[in-house]
Amino acid sequence: MSQQQRDALDTLLRSAPRGETRPTVEEQRSGFIAALTRPAPEGVITRRTVLGGRPTLELEPPNASGRGRLLYLHGGGYVVGSPDTHAGLVGELARRAGLRAMSVDYRLAPEHPFPAAVDDGLAAYRELLAAGTDPRDLVLAGDSAGGGLSIATLLAAREAGLPQPAAVVVFSPWVDLTLAGESIRSKEDADPIFTEADVRAYADLYVGAGDRAHPLASPVFADLTGLPPLLVQVGTNEVLLDDAVRLAGRAGADDVEVTLEVGAGLPHVFQHHYGRLDEADAALDRAARFLTAHLGAGHLESVH
Repeated sequence: MSQQQRDALDTLLRSAPRGETRPTVEEQRSGFIAALTRPAPEGVITRRTVLGGRPTLELEPPNASGRGRLLYLHGGGYVVGSPDTHAGLVGELARRAGLRAMSVDYRLAPEHPFPAAVDDGLAAYRELLAAGTDPRDLVLAGDSAGGGLSIATLLAAREAGLPQPAAVVVFSPWVDLTLAGESIRSKEDADPIFTEADVRAYADLYVGAGDRAHPLASPVFADLTGLPPLLVQVGTNEVLLDDAVRLAGRAGADDVEVTLEVGAGLPHVFQHHYGRLDEADAALDRAARFLTAHLGAGHLESVH
């Protein structure tokens, strides 16, 4: 990373609230919009639609071809964020993979606590299948809470008897709402965005007095058997480092094909900084290749 890129990244990260002062939910949402929103990349067509009963942003890059579809679940601690805040990130991933993407505006806490987000993720996934999308042509991705929600959605789909998609990619996934990972504390000084108190506040709003170890709230405690090939990307400078590492370990123990990538010196969801940070561009390229490499694998197997 060049010094110029580091300076730009530091400026971006300082715009995100960190520490003990707790703004209101509305203040958090408006601050998140101001700090992180990037428009869809040039040439990527966006359309407003509905999927699974929820508003959804469809993103179609000019190089989209074939039947492949990407279902994306945005981050934001289950409290903030939307398809609009993530249009740039999702559009970049879709463009690099040559896939049409559907980014779902799932319901947020505290107005709609757990398991509303999981219900919405499952409803979107179910509708894509019901509309005729072959699961072998479907991939999932998500960042932060959306990464955890992507895994939870697939667990809910498995329990509902639905087929699994071709692959799933998660960026800095939040998969342990009990905050048991050691990095929640050990990486607090290194993380430029979050403290333990920040993460705990999101968990309080999403789960409240409920069971924070529930597998659909904290998929790191779930049996992941039967899930599709998984790519996990995370930075070393984030309190959720252990969430990602433990998720990959759990997946491997449950016989899931898993790839873990840990970027030295990188912050939470560093992929947001594509075009400004070489590591972000390289990570998105690898994520796109991972998704496209698994698309249609079932079709090929059936031929042979």
